Amino acid sequence: MNGQRRVPEICAGTAAVKIIYNYNNMENQTIKSTGCCEPFDPNPWQEKEITWQGKLFVKDHITSFLHIPLNFGNKVVKNIALIEKAQAKSPYQLMLTDEKSLWGSDIYIDVAKDVPGAQMTNISGTFMTKVFEGPYQNVGKWAQGMKEYVEGKGKKINKLYFLYTTCPKCAKAYGKNYVVLFAQIN
Repeated sequence: MNGQRRVPEICAGTAAVKIIYNYNNMENQTIKSTGCCEPFDPNPWQEKEITWQGKLFVKDHITSFLHIPLNFGNKVVKNIALIEKAQAKSPYQLMLTDEKSLWGSDIYIDVAKDVPGAQMTNISGTFMTKVFEGPYQNVGKWAQGMKEYVEGKGKKINKLYFLYTTCPKCAKAYGKNYVVLFAQIN
């Protein structure tokens, strides 16, 4: 299997999917979905400026240890179930994370309408986006890179959100771990 890798199981809680990726020629192939996280196209998010006015999100809190989430999966499953029950899924469901401390973060899941039983919030502002790729350990470097990018455009970051585009198992299956940083600017 020169240049190929077999991925025997994708994401707990989903049906096992077997896919063979040819990493030597991946840019010329259509990436097949794992059935868990959809393949991510970074192009629409690379170095964009987005303005939201009252964008609706479900908000929840994640417990972390040194920024490592301890209950992320459980919170996501709970909130997605509420969103699906309310038929409130947005066309492209963003899930932003505010890494506010070493011990916890807030997640914001984009929805089309209010979700009964969930904490709702709105986010407004202008955001600059930039896509990064690599292991999660690079988050500090990405945050610094985002700061330099924003300051290079003559702006200042007021708040920084992270869009983790796939779970770790899907990132491994796809061979890419894209993270989009959303910098709320002045």
